[in-house]
Amino acid sequence: MTKPQTITLAGEAYVVVPLSEYEELRNAVDEDARDAAAMRRVLDDPGEESVPIKLVDRLLAGENPVRVWRQYRGLTGVELAAAAGVAASYLSAIENRKKPGSINALKRLATALQVDVDDLI
Repeated sequence: MTKPQTITLAGEAYVVVPLSEYEELRNAVDEDARDAAAMRRVLDDPGEESVPIKLVDRLLAGENPVRVWRQYRGLTGVELAAAAGVAASYLSAIENRKKPGSINALKRLATALQVDVDDLI
């Protein structure tokens, strides 16, 4: 690594970098600031729920979303079925991908799990 070129003005040392590198650094700082502001907006929104990365990983791995959300909410299959007004055997068939689940059943499951229907599809 080469020693950086420095200049001293009024007793303070400065590093000299090519303009193109300065612009890249400035753009990176601006992008980080925008990302941080977006994250603050999400975290400050009381309507947004944060979830653990393990839950996201399970969903991305293709696990059944009804089961993942049910377990995250700490519910048994029987408890969720009762809360959603569906038969426990029907819920089991949905979770085991033996049945896709009607839109009506998915809406009721989503309400019981406090998620959007889209989160279960």
